[in-house]
Amino acid sequence: MKDKRTPVTLDSTDLELLRALQLDASASMELLASQVGASKTAVWNRVKRLQKDGVIQRQVAILSPTLVGLPETFFIAVKTNQHEEGWLKRFDAVMHKHPEIVEVHRLAGDTDYLIKVQVSSTQAFDQLYKAMVAEIDLYSVTSSLSMEVLKYETALPV
Repeated sequence: MKDKRTPVTLDSTDLELLRALQLDASASMELLASQVGASKTAVWNRVKRLQKDGVIQRQVAILSPTLVGLPETFFIAVKTNQHEEGWLKRFDAVMHKHPEIVEVHRLAGDTDYLIKVQVSSTQAFDQLYKAMVAEIDLYSVTSSLSMEVLKYETALPV
């Protein structure tokens, strides 16, 4: 989901604060204040402004897929020959229906959509795949199993 709003003006303290929060959103205001060289009140006010402005969308816990029993990551490349509004709404509903689907990107180029799936096993992926193709007409589907994660970052390079 692309944010269509105009970028917010951020000063160096905002950027430093955002970098610190991306590494540990549970850090205390006291710790954040010492990291960015500002008072706790100033940091609290900045965090509230960044939340209000939509820069900070939400704060989450990042889980270990393996430790919660979802060690397998699959990527599904989808090509479609349908682009009408009704199909797009059905596709969107199917993508949001299945919690195993953790990311969906609409692409420019030969592939229309790239879907990231986190599941417990190949069998669980196969069940999801069968459910998806039963629920929505897809022209061409290619699936790939991730063998190893070489880099995974949630922090944006601000």
